[in-house]
Amino acid sequence: MRPTRRRTRLLLAASVAAVALAVPLGVHAARGADSGTEAAPPKPEPAGSECRTTVEGSRVVAYCHNPYPSVDLVRLHTECDRWWDVDADGAVVAVEPGRTVRLEDRCWKEVATAWVSHRPAPL
Repeated sequence: MRPTRRRTRLLLAASVAAVALAVPLGVHAARGADSGTEAAPPKPEPAGSECRTTVEGSRVVAYCHNPYPSVDLVRLHTECDRWWDVDADGAVVAVEPGRTVRLEDRCWKEVATAWVSHRPAPL
């Protein structure tokens, strides 16, 4: 029985050693280190408008200013507090570079929440 146990331990140790040597090589190859050049991911240009939203009673007003060179599409979303009051998604408004737009909406009674969504304009 002793030779079988010794052989089993030797086989297990050899397979563990082979895996321990193969894993770092696989990780090294997967990262592309053998290609000689590291490709850095492209950095996106800054974009998007800065918006300030105020709620007074049943009215919502948002001012969005776009300081970046790309056009930003913004939309005001209003959620009313009462269950019977209709929630609203405003029309999409294009904010040109260096411009400010005013978005407004209202509820019949109180406003629960209001926010502005952004997306870049298609080129």
